[in-house]
Amino acid sequence: MARIPTGPPLEGLRKQIVRHRRETAASGGGPFVRETFRLDRSRARAKAQEWFDAWPKAAYWTEVESWRQLEGDEIEFTMRRLPSAD
Repeated sequence: MARIPTGPPLEGLRKQIVRHRRETAASGGGPFVRETFRLDRSRARAKAQEWFDAWPKAAYWTEVESWRQLEGDEIEFTMRRLPSAD
């Protein structure tokens, strides 16, 4: 009967994951640049478009991370992107 080889030891990987998670939490949420805005609907749409024009989604992973509608047709939203396209 053939023996099935065991996998490599994973302790080093476990330590690396724990260290990465700790560093990410300490740095404020990871590698992304975030900015939160509170604007009326038309200005919010224009501001989001500015971000997509300045930092294209394909290179910077730009996205509207979260948004909510407030009273008086005001929108609060957070834009997120990578700091560079490298």
